[in-house]
Amino acid sequence: MTSVKNSWNSSIKNGEYQRKESQFRNWITPDGSAGISGCKGFKAEPDRYHLYVSLACPWAHRTLVFRQLKGLEYLITVSVVHPDMHDKGWGFNHDEVSAKLYGTTGDDLYGDKYIGEKYLTQDPDYSGVNSVPILWDKKNKVIVNNESSEIIRMFNSAFNELTGNTLDFYPEHLRNEIDEVNEFVYNNINNGVYKTGFATTQEAYDGNVTSLFSALDSVEEILAKNRYLTGNTLTEADWRLWVTLVRFDSVYHTHFKCNLRLIEQYDNIYNFMLELYQMPNIAKTVNEAHIKRHYYASHLAINPYGIVPVTHNQDWTVPHGRDQQLS
Repeated sequence: MTSVKNSWNSSIKNGEYQRKESQFRNWITPDGSAGISGCKGFKAEPDRYHLYVSLACPWAHRTLVFRQLKGLEYLITVSVVHPDMHDKGWGFNHDEVSAKLYGTTGDDLYGDKYIGEKYLTQDPDYSGVNSVPILWDKKNKVIVNNESSEIIRMFNSAFNELTGNTLDFYPEHLRNEIDEVNEFVYNNINNGVYKTGFATTQEAYDGNVTSLFSALDSVEEILAKNRYLTGNTLTEADWRLWVTLVRFDSVYHTHFKCNLRLIEQYDNIYNFMLELYQMPNIAKTVNEAHIKRHYYASHLAINPYGIVPVTHNQDWTVPHGRDQQLS
């Protein structure tokens, strides 16, 4: 039995990539009551909360998507790290060039150099995950939550009274089905690409790449019959899958050796991806240069020279044709 720590807030055990649990799990609610048992409650207020994100990270990307979907762009501010992540983790290197190419902002609240400093302000002895996203309370200068799946649930409903936006991506009548799809997609696709790419034995790689493409085949079958993953209603399950899809052909296919097929070769999945990309204000959450720079230039254990390859160009604005596919 071997277990080693790596640079991505995870560990490798017997050749298998092991993702760590997020440790800050408090909740924003309309009135500030604790949303879930054991959590501390925070009240939904304008200009109180801030997101720290990487535009490369699919987990952080979820939160930016929901910030747009729920009309929170002017209520919740954002800082974007530099795409390079090495020994000290995510950093705030920022200048005119990185801002233009990669959308960096620096830490425009406190001027910190690294994301890790946020965690140390909460606990000087903190040794957990220095991950993004971080949902930060500017009023009390504390981390509210660093689990993306919970942050998007807060964004889905906590601020409705402030924005008047009542779109619901986790409707009660579909919750059991959404939860089942989320678990399947997370284990086999969202995290499956990482388990494939960071595998350190042939056995671990073979098993995970097989599970990944088996899951994609299943999703292709679902989308051949349904507009979205749970039927005709667009839900958080679709967006949780989508953030992996938009990274797949340019990064995961090559860099993580997920190369049995391109997403472009799945007719229904690819057009599903295009449809979601073309929804209002979603394209602005995607920075392909930031995504590629992070993966290829930061994961030096699997790309030692940090060379960022020239990738095929895809036009994600072409008609998606989902109406015709399902007619």
